[in-house]
Amino acid sequence: MYQVNINSNSPLQIEFKNKEAYLNGEKIAWDAVSTGNSSFHVLQNNKSYNVEIVAVNAEEKTLQIRINNNLYQAQVKNSMDILLSQMGMSSAVSQKANDLKAPMPGLVLKINVAEGDVVKKGESLLILEAMKMENVLKAAGDGVVKAIKIKEKSTVEKGQLLIQIQ
Repeated sequence: MYQVNINSNSPLQIEFKNKEAYLNGEKIAWDAVSTGNSSFHVLQNNKSYNVEIVAVNAEEKTLQIRINNNLYQAQVKNSMDILLSQMGMSSAVSQKANDLKAPMPGLVLKINVAEGDVVKKGESLLILEAMKMENVLKAAGDGVVKAIKIKEKSTVEKGQLLIQIQ
C-alpha cells in the first residue's frame, strides 16, 4: 500500500493486488502505455491523460509530475513509512546536515549555492540530469556549504561527493 499526497492535499491510498489497482479502497479501471523514457499515456474512466515524470527525489520520496501540462508535486510513502509515522518515528533523513553525494550517475546542470552559503533543509543545492530527467538535489538539513567538489557541466558517478556541508 502507498500513501500519496499531491500538492499537500489530503492523502490518497493506493494499493495493487493481483494486477488490479485500488484508490482509497475502490477498484479503478485504467490502462497505461509508455510513450518515452519517463512519459506515459493513461486512460482512466474514458478520460485520457498525458503523464510525464519530471523529477524524482528518492531520498525524500517525492516526485514532480506533469499531467496534461499541469505540474504536480507528489510525496509517496510506502507501508513501512506509514507504520513508522504511526509509531511516532520517522524514516526521514537526520536533521544534521552532511555531505551531499550523487544518488545516481549524471550531468551537473547547475549549482545553486557557493562555498560559505548558509542553507536550510529542503533548499535546492544543485540540478543533476540523469536519464533525461532533471533532479533537484536538496539540503538534508540546515548548515553551511563547506566545499563544492564538482563544477557545472561535469559528469558524476553514483556515490560521488558533490558538496560538503557543515
